[in-house]
Amino acid sequence: MLHIHNGDSSANIAKASSIPGEHIAFRESLITGPTPADVSGDEWRRVRAQHLSESYPADLDECEQDLLNQEKKLDSAAEYDEVVLWFEHDLFCQTNLLYLLNWFGQRELGNTKLRLICIGEFPGKENFRGLGELNAGEMASLFPDRQSITAAQLKLGELTWQAYCSPNPAEIKKVLDSDTSPLPFLDSAFRAHLRRFPSTQNGLGRIEDTSLKLIRAGAKTFIELFPLFANAEPVYGLGDSQLWLALNQLTAGKQPLLAIENRHDVRQQLTPDIARKAKIEITKSGESVRRGEADQVELNGIDHWLGGVHLSPTNLWRWDDEIEALVSE
Repeated sequence: MLHIHNGDSSANIAKASSIPGEHIAFRESLITGPTPADVSGDEWRRVRAQHLSESYPADLDECEQDLLNQEKKLDSAAEYDEVVLWFEHDLFCQTNLLYLLNWFGQRELGNTKLRLICIGEFPGKENFRGLGELNAGEMASLFPDRQSITAAQLKLGELTWQAYCSPNPAEIKKVLDSDTSPLPFLDSAFRAHLRRFPSTQNGLGRIEDTSLKLIRAGAKTFIELFPLFANAEPVYGLGDSQLWLALNQLTAGKQPLLAIENRHDVRQQLTPDIARKAKIEITKSGESVRRGEADQVELNGIDHWLGGVHLSPTNLWRWDDEIEALVSE
């Protein structure tokens, strides 16, 4: 039996539990960086490895080799009698889950049973964030309730993954307007994804906009900001590395919106010392954008990937809160 967990935290907890089988972590951050529809195989690994190595940061060759090893492990799924996917309700998890549903949906598994454990709450856990909050016994209690993955779930996973990778984000809206009940957390997660696009009001996505508001309200260091953001926007499921990446992007450009004390490089890695001590301040430009008096895209341009959409001055999609829809400029 093979168990695939969304990250090392839950995988390590499961390894310490009574759950039988082999436990591995699915190590990707498909919520960030390019996922272009027109690449696959070696080129896909290079694109993803480039993003991961530049963003977190890490050695490029090691990233590519890790992704290759992960694919080889997924390719071995038919050697197991059962494969269990362990995922959660937030966008980070749902995006990775879609990738796997699309992957397995395109492969012949023979007699291998494909199962899913995907939860958004747990008894006694107020404001449940994810499987990493559970202890070994609590994790094991979920195992008997695993469900067989249905053809409808595989199909919806494939359609949504293709929409996520499409250069046209309107494809996501088409999926959301259809029956998404086979994957009950998909609708809320991917409506939140659409709010990541630059706002028509100030050019900020929801993640960046919320971060500025929390910093303005008094969060002066990353260690103060991160739990506040997690409480304000739990639907995104961001880890500290993903939020740090978003903040660093706001320190770039001709008129940065943020200044982070002693940050010498846009790609500077988050360390415990930086998280505790480095002061985060909103610049004058940041204040203007926060108040809606200026626009981030107009001030600093845009060169950013959201799934398969490469946002640029000539390919700009914005989120309009009033009509709750994307509009193309």
